[in-house]
Amino acid sequence: MSRLRETGLLVYPTRSRRSGGLSVGINLFPDAKVCSFDCPYCEVFPFSNKAGFSLQRLETELRETLRAALEGNEPIRDIAFSGSGEPTLSPEFPAALALVAGIRRELVPAARLVLITCGTGLLREDTFGLLRDAALGPDALDVWLKIDAGTEDWYRTINRGAVSHGELLEGARRFVAAAPATIQSMLCRIGDAEPGPEEAAAWERLLVELAGISGGRIRRVQVYGKSRPSPEDAAVFPLPPEALHRRADSLRRALAGLGEAGRIPVEVYL
Repeated sequence: MSRLRETGLLVYPTRSRRSGGLSVGINLFPDAKVCSFDCPYCEVFPFSNKAGFSLQRLETELRETLRAALEGNEPIRDIAFSGSGEPTLSPEFPAALALVAGIRRELVPAARLVLITCGTGLLREDTFGLLRDAALGPDALDVWLKIDAGTEDWYRTINRGAVSHGELLEGARRFVAAAPATIQSMLCRIGDAEPGPEEAAAWERLLVELAGISGGRIRRVQVYGKSRPSPEDAAVFPLPPEALHRRADSLRRALAGLGEAGRIPVEVYL
């Protein structure tokens, strides 16, 4: 099954390296990209169409996609909110989350429920509470929280976010203190710039801090490199595999100093 996000579908199957197999994506923005980040490595190409969103259409497409996958006897690793932007920006997100969680429990209870997020939604109290309760609740929503940068300068280069780096990190600190989360970090080169020693050290200190605050709530850290085409490919390049492994190894050593709270899997995806 190919990645179909750019067609504007509400539901798209994809084979995901980080999910470890078949992932079923949920797209709340079928007509245009909507995000509070502007990452140059983002794989969502510009598009515009008249495809509208509705919960009824989401339910129909999700049931059809899951049943087709089940008939093919391929395990579904997760159902993941991602799509053409930041899912929590959609006013339909709370209702869509409840709908998808119910269908997952009915048809594929072994599949994880995932939210891939840049984290800006955590700055809104209603969204923060929704995600905290969903992560702690019976559906165990796995919040994949993006932390690409340890410094404001690199954040402005790699994420070009609509909020300050400090605000974003305060939201992350509050969340990991309250609920489980997965940390996801993209490492790549932007033009002639790449995350140097100062940035790498700041990122590592930040993740160790988050691990300590979480008291063991961080499920894993995903260190991943650029592997898919993006609109800004002329200026975005993957780092050598050894660079990702060095960062991951250094983080593992730093986390070990925390004892039990630092027993966090650090996974590398090239």
